[in-house]
Amino acid sequence: MLTSLQNPLVKQIRKLHQAKGRKEHQLFLIEGTHLVEAACEVGYPLTTVCYTSSWQGRHQPLLERLSQDTPRCEWVSPEVLEAMATTVHPDGVIALAPRIPSKPQTLQGLGIALETLQDPGNLGTIIRTAAATGVEGLWLSADSVDLDHPKVLRASAGAWFRLNKTVSPNLARDISHFQQQGLQIVATVPQASMSYWQLDLTRPTLLVFGNEGAGLSPDIQALADHQVQIPLQGGVESLNVGISVALMLYEAQRQTI
Repeated sequence: MLTSLQNPLVKQIRKLHQAKGRKEHQLFLIEGTHLVEAACEVGYPLTTVCYTSSWQGRHQPLLERLSQDTPRCEWVSPEVLEAMATTVHPDGVIALAPRIPSKPQTLQGLGIALETLQDPGNLGTIIRTAAATGVEGLWLSADSVDLDHPKVLRASAGAWFRLNKTVSPNLARDISHFQQQGLQIVATVPQASMSYWQLDLTRPTLLVFGNEGAGLSPDIQALADHQVQIPLQGGVESLNVGISVALMLYEAQRQTI
């Protein structure tokens, strides 16, 4: 059993709490039984699994599967696991996984582009909704929150592993690329004259959403073929971006029924 908080593995995992450490080691942290199971279900590779004895007693079949597929499995004390985890009350297991570029190359139906998204909870919620509605791919601007931030994975509730997604070094270029391929580019803008349900979303479409506070930049707005708004009652300034994305995606799904 690993009991020392000074063990090199503990120090390495704690570095993954920060963006700098994830970039340096090209690894990210998966916390909790549900996320570990979600990774296993799609065959996402894991490099290391750490678990407590109490977790082992509750999840022996899963541990046996992990032991077969994971190069390193470590039995650790509860104190060590708490030191490794970002959550206050970890459920007894964490894993390390390599960063694997997953860029959707084509888009024939519905996709999402996100510019300068900052809140990991919002991003995780959007990923979960996108997976639930059959979105083909998600593009995230490079100045956004880390795609593999621990809170993003937790908020996605496991859907993170089921959605094609990529960090775009040049979001405007990617949007223009899809526009040239015949997709309609739809931007959500508060001052738009058209409501989102008035637009034909059965066409191949890239939906573009902006920063939680500032919205879309003028350069990205200018690329849009259509600008739409989500109507709000007076006195309500805006909706959470995760809610806005959900409304748009389910409207697109409704139109195909």
